[in-house]
Amino acid sequence: MPSKIAFSPSEKLQRVRDKAPLVHNITNYVVMNSTANALLAAGASPVMAHAPEEVADMVGLASALVLNIGTLSAPWIDAMLLAGRAANAKGIPVVLDPVGCGATPFRTETTERLLGELRIAVLRGNASEVLSCTGCSGRTKGVDSTVGSLDVVEAAREIARKLGCTVAVTGKVDVVTDGAQTLLVSNGHPMLSRVTGTGCAATAIVGAFCGAGDDPVSDAASALAFFGFAGERAATSAAGPGSFWVAMLDELSRVRPSDLAVGARIERAP
Repeated sequence: MPSKIAFSPSEKLQRVRDKAPLVHNITNYVVMNSTANALLAAGASPVMAHAPEEVADMVGLASALVLNIGTLSAPWIDAMLLAGRAANAKGIPVVLDPVGCGATPFRTETTERLLGELRIAVLRGNASEVLSCTGCSGRTKGVDSTVGSLDVVEAAREIARKLGCTVAVTGKVDVVTDGAQTLLVSNGHPMLSRVTGTGCAATAIVGAFCGAGDDPVSDAASALAFFGFAGERAATSAAGPGSFWVAMLDELSRVRPSDLAVGARIERAP
């Protein structure tokens, strides 16, 4: 049976609000605006810089680096590596979102290169993406998952141990593990899958919590609970995907630490 957690998601949200961490995103064209707005609404500060000439300098000002391979090109890969190495040198957490990994060899090979050459704090993706980027049996259709997150709890633990990082597999129930401790997050709403870029925004929020925190497992789980809880509240007033995203931004701003203390659904897996 799952057991209670020993940390406070509400305190982690308060830390984000107090510190307003600068999150450096090298992300995809599709989600830049929505990701930046989600970070601002949550209380963090975004910067979207991808030029190889400046990324090492920019990441030096940040509290976290988020890498997202949604719209890949060779110069962006170079920028990710430059920024990632600079972040590693300064002890800044790096969060990687392997969008669509497994769909093409280019995406899979790029993800494996980033994982091999950089020290990643959190790998956040859907089940198919996470399985694909480590050579396991996952199938990715575009950027949508074809494997449920709870189907890969043991695989996620093994992958986390192999990579030496925290793995966050998101789905109906999110699985967050470093191989030693595993947390299950059941916050969220189906409407989140109806708006493009919500997974990318969730990854950026993970970056904000890691940038303000000190433990990638509990930071990532708290971030996903916060994001999912905001989605639950947004869905109550939304007429459809468009109004849902507007309400989502509002709720990311409106959710208070005291709300999350009651609303976060995080359990420790056996």
